[in-house]
Amino acid sequence: MANFKIFKPYGMLSQFVNNQSRRRNKRLLGELGDFPEGTMSVGRLDQDSEGLLFLTTDGKFSHQITSTGIEKEYWAQVDGVATQNHADQLSKGVEISIYGKPYQTRPCKVQLIKPPEDLPKRAKDIRNEDDHGKTSWLSITLTEGKYRQVRKMTAKVELPTLRLIRYRIGEETIEDMKVGEVRILK
Repeated sequence: MANFKIFKPYGMLSQFVNNQSRRRNKRLLGELGDFPEGTMSVGRLDQDSEGLLFLTTDGKFSHQITSTGIEKEYWAQVDGVATQNHADQLSKGVEISIYGKPYQTRPCKVQLIKPPEDLPKRAKDIRNEDDHGKTSWLSITLTEGKYRQVRKMTAKVELPTLRLIRYRIGEETIEDMKVGEVRILK
């Protein structure tokens, strides 16, 4: 059994095989290293998100991470000035749509944070604040992970997500990692 943690770059799909005809030229996780046969991502980060992603050849490990309420912390750069009221609304849970059906998010931890200084510059620039207005950063810690959940949650409180980074899963973080770096998990 092999387990890895990676710092998934912006613009990369969280998969090893491209079976979609309209996405032929997309970057895939296999570009980051020589992984054992049967390696799969544990959960997903969408193409426009970056940060911590686990890879494994162990189905039990994957199930443990995705199905047992392990905390996942995201840092979201949002369009607009986030307030404590926004954080309170998000932490209580908001109604979003998942595959066209209403879904009430579980209560979660939300904090206003300063712009992270140690983050690598993203491959594609975020818009210029001087031209388009202020942005803010939120730390959102969930124990669930629905399709594009954080983006839908921030949009619900009128703070669209501009950049989304998964910083932490359980005790593992991307601290001191470079974009595209792969490390073996003990």
